[in-house]
Amino acid sequence: MAMEKTTLFVLLLNVLVFSASLVSSEQSHVSAVGDPGMQRDGLRVAFEAWNFCNEVGQEAPHMGSPRAADCFDLSGSLTHKVTEADNRLGVGDSFPGLKPENINNTDLYAIEKELYLGSLCEVADTPRPWQFWMVMLKNGNYDTRSGLCPQDGKKVPPFSPGRFPCFGQGCMNQPILCHQWTQLKDGTMQGGFSGTYDLDSGCGGEHDGVSYYEVVWEKKVNVGSWVFKHKLRTSKKYPWLMLYLRADATKGFSGGYHYDTRGMLKTLPKSPNFKVRLSLDIKKGGGAKSQFYLLDIGSCWKNNGAPCDGDVLTDVTRYSEMIINPETPAWCSPKGLVNCPPFHITPDNKKIYRNDTANFPYSAYHYYCAPGNAQHLEQPVSTCDPYSNPHAQEIVQLLPHPTWGEYGYPTKKGDGWVGDARTWELDVGGLSSRLYFYQDPGTPPAKRIWTSIDSGTEIFVSDKDEEAEWTLSDFDVILTQSGTNLMNKAERKK
Repeated sequence: MAMEKTTLFVLLLNVLVFSASLVSSEQSHVSAVGDPGMQRDGLRVAFEAWNFCNEVGQEAPHMGSPRAADCFDLSGSLTHKVTEADNRLGVGDSFPGLKPENINNTDLYAIEKELYLGSLCEVADTPRPWQFWMVMLKNGNYDTRSGLCPQDGKKVPPFSPGRFPCFGQGCMNQPILCHQWTQLKDGTMQGGFSGTYDLDSGCGGEHDGVSYYEVVWEKKVNVGSWVFKHKLRTSKKYPWLMLYLRADATKGFSGGYHYDTRGMLKTLPKSPNFKVRLSLDIKKGGGAKSQFYLLDIGSCWKNNGAPCDGDVLTDVTRYSEMIINPETPAWCSPKGLVNCPPFHITPDNKKIYRNDTANFPYSAYHYYCAPGNAQHLEQPVSTCDPYSNPHAQEIVQLLPHPTWGEYGYPTKKGDGWVGDARTWELDVGGLSSRLYFYQDPGTPPAKRIWTSIDSGTEIFVSDKDEEAEWTLSDFDVILTQSGTNLMNKAERKK
């Protein structure tokens, strides 16, 4: 009898241990995005286009406001949640929830249109609903005579052209948008957005000497991940273009914006408690000036560490970007300290100052620039371009280097580049917790909560037509244990 009790006890113990391991395994992968790994058949994807300073400025003729969405559920057939009429809405057109005073303001209208499209695409979830992956397209032309872009948030009058590209009046225009609605055929779903900034062109496809962008999404029903296939081509008129696929905040500010946005991040990841997983296959790199971001993370906090509140004079966008184009040089060097952060922090939390030429990893940094509204900058310093965001910005641009290896990032030039397709699992939270970001002396450290995570390229003022082509899939933002605890608390409060 004693033997039977002992056997029963051992069996029960094994069952408990097995059950506990299952629970632990389930809880170890808590995703911050609404569509973990891009595996949901009912896709949610949207499109946004910007001018140089993350505004609209003026709509392209007959295109409506440059916001669109392709959202559907799948139950035997595709059921679309957004109509062509919704996507063609432009200034002067009313829609539910639009504030009457914004109906003829191109910038504010686009903001509200994004919220409206988000309401059509929204998926109920815990701890909060989510809306869509965001395809972001941006034109780097800046007409300095237009007076359209503020300087670190301050309105400034027109000034003479300088280092920014612009072919003349109208160079900051919005693009033509061509939409291939997602369709289901022979068990495969496919759709896409494409177009050009050249307004005398159309939806007929790619042409020599003409700018072009394309994002095609494809997935087999009930199989694997959506694969997003990207193309971006610059031209003489449009030598500086950007194309990213973003996971943005579902509510609140996203990186680079000063208004409420919609997106895929149902839980905002906080340093150091998250990782990012993605599969990236670069077919064409986009030339020497293509700052291809394996990952770009963005957030916003003030120089005193307080969260942003929409005050463009004191809010600061913070970016960290890992550039994997092997042709991108390290501008940071012993003779170029102005392009380096004041110090580097190792994985074991040792601080190395940039004038320590024997130990500072100069080739790990392409470029660092400080916010233009900071009051206590350490010299020498380079301040970020004051015009390309609606408020001041700070940017830390990284390059493959052994020092990042502990976080799963590329360690040498060529890692992950053309011909080296990989699935990455990056300890983004760990790395971002150790990067230098400016803060006013004596103020409490900012909470590094990231409201945008994206991948894609910025082809930076190319002197010839360049083309980049890549595919992205399996994208996920994974909360590590502390992040999981934060999410559970949020759920309990709800």
